[in-house]
Amino acid sequence: MTATDARPATGSPWDRQHAGVTLGVFSLAFLFAFEALAVATVMPEVVRDLDGLSLYAVAFAAPLATSILALVVAGPMADRHGPVRVLNVGLIVFCLGVLLAGLAPSMPWFIVGRLLHGAGGGALGVALYVVIAEAYPGTMRPRVFAILTSAWVLPAVVGPGIAAGVAATAGWRWVFLGVPVLAVGAWWLVRSAGVEHVASDVGSLSRRRILLAVLAAVGVLTVSAGGQRELDAWPVAVGVGLVLAMGAGVRLLPRGAWSGARGVPSMLGTRGAVGASFTLAEVNLPLLLVLGRDLPLVAVGAVLTSGAVTWCLGAVLAARWSRLGDKVVRVRLGAGLVAAGIAGSTLAGVPEVPLALPVMFWGVAGLGIGMAYSTISVLVLDAATDGSYGVSSSALQLNDYLVTSTVLAVGSVVFAGFAASAPVTGAGLLVGLAVGVALLASLTAARIRITSVP
Repeated sequence: MTATDARPATGSPWDRQHAGVTLGVFSLAFLFAFEALAVATVMPEVVRDLDGLSLYAVAFAAPLATSILALVVAGPMADRHGPVRVLNVGLIVFCLGVLLAGLAPSMPWFIVGRLLHGAGGGALGVALYVVIAEAYPGTMRPRVFAILTSAWVLPAVVGPGIAAGVAATAGWRWVFLGVPVLAVGAWWLVRSAGVEHVASDVGSLSRRRILLAVLAAVGVLTVSAGGQRELDAWPVAVGVGLVLAMGAGVRLLPRGAWSGARGVPSMLGTRGAVGASFTLAEVNLPLLLVLGRDLPLVAVGAVLTSGAVTWCLGAVLAARWSRLGDKVVRVRLGAGLVAAGIAGSTLAGVPEVPLALPVMFWGVAGLGIGMAYSTISVLVLDAATDGSYGVSSSALQLNDYLVTSTVLAVGSVVFAGFAASAPVTGAGLLVGLAVGVALLASLTAARIRITSVP
């Protein structure tokens, strides 16, 4: 029996016993959300100031790549030494990365900062999941993940505006330089909560796994760079990158994660497909709205925010609505809603269709991913009955990074072929591709089966 199993199954995440760690968990999630949205907002200004437009895609791919390596290393470390040690190391690396990015004199130094930032963020992500597994009983975890999801809503509403305001008044560098203040506060809240840890040696860290993680990270960077079609040999770069990322990635994950094997592998496969489909649609939906309907960016932001709000609502319903008590059923329902919602969102590229219709469908997609995403997190932690929370969390997030980055890279290659002549068609095609990925999630969701949890 683990420390988590021994805890009472009643109470609230905000009671006296859990309030400190809950506030810390919320603060870390808020930090991740604000930083991601703020950086995306100011990145055009960054590349203009540092004369680095050719490295624009690499600036986004760099933290994804190093997160892969960090996830592989941090999982076993968290199981063996506890989440607090991983949290400490991750925070230091994360802060060094954002500080270096904020002080970077050139684009290559900015990329180095992004690499460090990604490594620290990957370690923090694993530590956060292990904290949730060890600090709360299983029956409380759905509510904690709902709180985690809600931490993304406020940054989605105000984050881009704040970042743009800071960049306009003080300069884009202060968007990065201000992040460590939030990070240290969140770290202190989690660290001071006194999370108990029971050491586990289930996971192992070998040179082979580190080498595979490096190969996967290099593959993600290579695909992203080649996907811009600025290299003469870009098809070779994309092909080699895909082989590296997928070939190494499949060996880092539990057997059957990408082939629909029953149980935990299908949980990973389903969440990877759900997340990738939603992200691919979210990246291309603004193009349909701006190019197809000539909407201002403020209106586009409001549409995307509606999806963030319903994502939070879906997580809350999954945690609190008794009719959705069956976890597997709500994952299947959520995957189906994501597919239906994205399919309806393709209407955003048809000006004759009232805008309210695709906006409503995007809200449906948000509701679905809110149900599925948080529930799969709970299922994976529930299945780690041997205390391997770090390894399980690492596999879950590693799969997310690999699948999403690969799908986005392939999407960028496809869109580049339409960018000059028919960008609306290209964006619509990619949103349609997102529907297909979501349907794959519906298929793998049907194969989720729990054997270790009643």
